[in-house]
Amino acid sequence: MKNHFATPLGIIGVGAFIGVTAALLQYAGNPGNMGICVACFIRDITGALGLHRAGVVQYLRPEIIGFVIGSLAASILFKEFHPRGGASPIIRFVLGAFAMIGALIFLGCPWRAILRLAGGDLNAIFGIMGLAGGIFIGTRFLKNGYSLGRSHACSPAAGYTTPLIMSLLFLLALIYPQVAGQEKSGILFYSIKGPGSMHAPLIVSISAALIIGFLAQRSRFCTMGAFRDLILFRQMHLFSGLIGLLVFAWITQMILGQFKPGFENQPVAHTLHLWNAMGMVLAGLAFSLAGGCPGRQLFLTGEGDTDAAIFVIGMAAGAAFAHNFGMASSPSGIGTHGQAAVVTGLLVCTAIGLTVKQK
Repeated sequence: MKNHFATPLGIIGVGAFIGVTAALLQYAGNPGNMGICVACFIRDITGALGLHRAGVVQYLRPEIIGFVIGSLAASILFKEFHPRGGASPIIRFVLGAFAMIGALIFLGCPWRAILRLAGGDLNAIFGIMGLAGGIFIGTRFLKNGYSLGRSHACSPAAGYTTPLIMSLLFLLALIYPQVAGQEKSGILFYSIKGPGSMHAPLIVSISAALIIGFLAQRSRFCTMGAFRDLILFRQMHLFSGLIGLLVFAWITQMILGQFKPGFENQPVAHTLHLWNAMGMVLAGLAFSLAGGCPGRQLFLTGEGDTDAAIFVIGMAAGAAFAHNFGMASSPSGIGTHGQAAVVTGLLVCTAIGLTVKQK
């Protein structure tokens, strides 16, 4: 059976759907220019579980759960669920942690960078430039033989573990729902102010995310892959999906009255252009060395890829590090130790790119 979502029109359609859905989720209650942000939403889940105590970013985001379960459904339905893993897991963990730290210095994942631009946030231009630069550096390592090695088949139980964890998290959200005005419900933490307190209704978020997870698995939608293929092979296939996301998100933002162009007073953003760019250089380099953007890593976990799951766990750890140790940015600027974290991350990722090769 032909996979229509992987065709040129199909990938554009998937990008358009993500862009429109993200703008609608923002309209339904998600933070400004953050209808979807994989990095920010994993950070919020980390806070909801108490792994960091930044009170303004704690909420068990159902979108992350839906991405994995939607991808799982697609991979099972089309016989693409292949449990696998074992390719340099500790390195993937480190890359995930630094990818998250870089993203939280910029304040957004690649999807949110595009969505911020679609909403009028011109600071995102520097983030996107940094992302492209980081991926470009990563492609140089790829051309020089960088490789994390081959994954190997593993037991179905291993492949189902991450989707099961996500299902249990969703169950926790149902058992311990947010109570108005309270920072804690049972074992979960909730923001009562800030971006963590802003969210679309649970049923809306999970429904949208399940569809996106299904479509993205079928189309192989990946921001990092889009830039990588354009740089290495001059192929526009995946990149056309990003264009679809940007254009249709912008159109929807205009229709909903959410488009506010400028640099100043943008939601959950800062105007330190150098560090907007450098944060995403780090994130882009880590994504390229790990083989996929954070969204793609989630969709791969739905296919049974335990290596991708390790990267996601690394991102959660990176979120805890970033907020517990003063690295993450805020609208007032970069964290106290954010600059040192970027430099350290670039050095570590460069060392990985230079030394990790498979004979």
